[in-house]
Amino acid sequence: MDSVTLHEAKAKLSGLVSSVERSGKRMVLTRYGKPVAQLVPMKNRKRTRVHPKLSAVRFRTDPTKPTAEEWEDV
Repeated sequence: MDSVTLHEAKAKLSGLVSSVERSGKRMVLTRYGKPVAQLVPMKNRKRTRVHPKLSAVRFRTDPTKPTAEEWEDV
């Protein structure tokens, strides 16, 4: 795990983020030699599967079609 000072991180933040994104490794930010924060890559989450019961739902009409009745102003 690489480390970088906060002063350097402020000056080169965009490059550090790119490096973390490319390598997939965490970057430790230090202040006066002590770790204070981490830059970590985001995990790409896969799309969840549709529940079998939801995939069986069928509409008889178009749910986006306007209804014949209009709502009254309340």
